[in-house]
Amino acid sequence: MARIKQLSINLINQIAAGEVIERPSSVVKELVENSIDAGSSKIEISITNECRNIRIADNGCGIHPDDVYVAFAKHATSKISDEKDLWNIHTLGFRGEALASICSIAKVTCISRTKEFDYGVKIIAENSEVSKTETGCALGTIMEIENIFSSQPARLKFLKSDKTEFSYIQEVITSAAFANPNIAFTLFHNGSKVLQTRGNSTLLERIEDIYSLDLSKELRELDKTDSKADLKISGYVSLPSYTRSSKKSVRIYVNNRPVKCPIILKAIDMAYKNLLPNGKYPFVILKIDVNPHDIDVNAHPTKREIRWREPNLIFNFVIAAIDKALSSNTFQQFSQPVENVLPFVPKSEQVSENDDSYYISESKMPSFSTVNPKTITPISEQQPLLTPTTFQVNQQVEDDFRIIGQFKDTYILIETQAGLEIVDQHIADERYLFEKLKSQKEINSQMLLVSEIVDLEPEEVAILQQAEEKLNHFGYEIEAVSSTQIKFKRVPQLLSRVSQKELAAELLSSINGSLDGLEEKILVTTSCKAAVKAGEKLSIWQAEELIKRWKATKNPEVCPHGRPICHFIPTSEVAKFFDRQNKE
Repeated sequence: MARIKQLSINLINQIAAGEVIERPSSVVKELVENSIDAGSSKIEISITNECRNIRIADNGCGIHPDDVYVAFAKHATSKISDEKDLWNIHTLGFRGEALASICSIAKVTCISRTKEFDYGVKIIAENSEVSKTETGCALGTIMEIENIFSSQPARLKFLKSDKTEFSYIQEVITSAAFANPNIAFTLFHNGSKVLQTRGNSTLLERIEDIYSLDLSKELRELDKTDSKADLKISGYVSLPSYTRSSKKSVRIYVNNRPVKCPIILKAIDMAYKNLLPNGKYPFVILKIDVNPHDIDVNAHPTKREIRWREPNLIFNFVIAAIDKALSSNTFQQFSQPVENVLPFVPKSEQVSENDDSYYISESKMPSFSTVNPKTITPISEQQPLLTPTTFQVNQQVEDDFRIIGQFKDTYILIETQAGLEIVDQHIADERYLFEKLKSQKEINSQMLLVSEIVDLEPEEVAILQQAEEKLNHFGYEIEAVSSTQIKFKRVPQLLSRVSQKELAAELLSSINGSLDGLEEKILVTTSCKAAVKAGEKLSIWQAEELIKRWKATKNPEVCPHGRPICHFIPTSEVAKFFDRQNKE
């Protein structure tokens, strides 16, 4: 690697303003990127003191003794030297701001040796002051960061819990590990080894190291090259039979740099269009190699956003590559996702991304002139596939209604003296179960004899661990098997037959990274998953019991998500349509 030097004022002015160190994960990201750029084959990260102490050791090329002082100065780097280099960047870092920013918010001790010297140097930087002494050490660099934000209590105040901050750090390391399967990463948290990967491995082996062998079986390889455009795409995408609860499992790398690119994300969405249901996402690791002259990585201080010289080309290239991977013979057997019961619903017809049922609003209800009588089927005495849960209602409801039948096995048609009621069976039952659960001091739960392992992202595991006390109160007991896997040991009795993968996804979707109003969110999720489903045939007595329970609730107008449950058509409106309003 080239020697470190300070950039010219002209070049400094052309570089996007540097990002402030927001949290410990920002420090880890900058230092790990330096280790990668230094050609390391082993990187060890140790986190202690509620993520405020960080130690990163590598076996890279080290820092030349004569470059120590300038390395900690602002805008000092070995990676670019003039303006034209901004369009030919092959490294992760290039601004020369990381070390200067870090030593302004913490004490930094750096021990480093290059192969040209038998001795190393020890650098201590604090309050932007740097001192140097000679020392014996191995080839490479050790960076020790102590008491982050100790001199800035305002920023320290806004740090989250140790588990949450560490989950951010773990995401940084996981992302770096996928981008660099040739490097062996080891991550410790308070002395415990949390993550370890092999060096010189393939990307698929890296996926197995971090997640599981089961996940790797659900993936298809990407491999597409366009020599004329100097483009290559590689990586893995999941079959539609395997879905995740959030977009956190979509990872994009351009020239080994992790990026957030709306163009590529849109291309991925288009490639999976009509293959995944609402609220579900694929697992994607997508690596694009492109000529550095065709992108601008200097567009944003975080270096996570890039600009493309030809965005349409990359958009179509990504879609074609994913389509090719998903068009293998193995994929052809899947006509629809196995994990999900309901097919894809167009965005215009979706009410909630977290809901698993169809819903037609009042504005979308069919007029009488468009209803096909053949689609309205009388309710038979046939038992449904899933028997609705029944409870004793506390409030008497007069039987002043008559069940006519089911429409599309989703809506119950009810004749009353005043007119016709069309009730969504899923959300009516959801309303009843929500109020019932809310009134209970303790929710009956059931221990699971067989628990399946659920793969999640580190941040998602941390979210569930943070909510552990509340989840236990509402009948859930979740155990973290590893930093990326959990299993259910106990669930509410109502949900004993619900897929545990689906249940984890729904809980995470309802929490959505925020613990505000957590009790309400858990109850909504539980009642939604336990309620009678759309598309389920009901017997006459089951429909009657469901309607009685719903009519006895305190708020029968809307479900816990706020959607109207019943669409009422007065008898007079029906009569008016048939021109019978003035006739006996």
